[in-house]
Amino acid sequence: MQFRHEIKHEINYSDMLIIRQRLRAVAYPDPHAVNGRYFIRSLYFDNPADKALMEKVNGMSRREKFRIRYYNGDPSVIHLEKKSKVDHLGNKQSAPLTKEQAQRIADGDTEWMIDSQFLLIRELYAKMQTEGIAPKTIVDYTREPFIYPAGNVRVTLDYDIRSGLRCTDFLNPACVTVPVSDAIILEVKWDAFLPDIIRDAVALADRREGAFSKYAACRIYG
Repeated sequence: MQFRHEIKHEINYSDMLIIRQRLRAVAYPDPHAVNGRYFIRSLYFDNPADKALMEKVNGMSRREKFRIRYYNGDPSVIHLEKKSKVDHLGNKQSAPLTKEQAQRIADGDTEWMIDSQFLLIRELYAKMQTEGIAPKTIVDYTREPFIYPAGNVRVTLDYDIRSGLRCTDFLNPACVTVPVSDAIILEVKWDAFLPDIIRDAVALADRREGAFSKYAACRIYG
């Protein structure tokens, strides 16, 4: 399992304008972005005791969470993801889902998962059976991604964070979501080293690394 370095900062709108301008000068837009951005919808999972939420809120150094995700309202490409964190290192595992499979998971129809060819799908099934993990809430936001080849760097600006509250019908485009935060999240990920040109591009005075969680923000109403 390969882990990447990750840092995250909560910034304001003025900060975003400055960093966006710097990144456009030195980095590359993600080729999957449309006009420099894309819309992300995720369905997050948790157990009845809100284990994933509590691990984040309590600042546990080791934690994991499962989510199903697709982009720009297009359900033709959907992935199940498991995000693992160890201190400031992160790892993401992924497995493809069809639209029908994703809907079945959201509906609680899971027996088919035990026979999946993908280990991650079988792992989620096992934890749904043994730990009570289940779909918890929808998390929507807009992302502006930048990439830099040296160091395999990825910088993202996330904003317009919205919650589906208790709704888990995440394939329904008419599902009502509500804004939960005006925060803008700067996240930087890299492998062995972070090039100075990127370090300088994202540097801001008096901004400390934060522990902002979009999932936790979207659980504010329960």
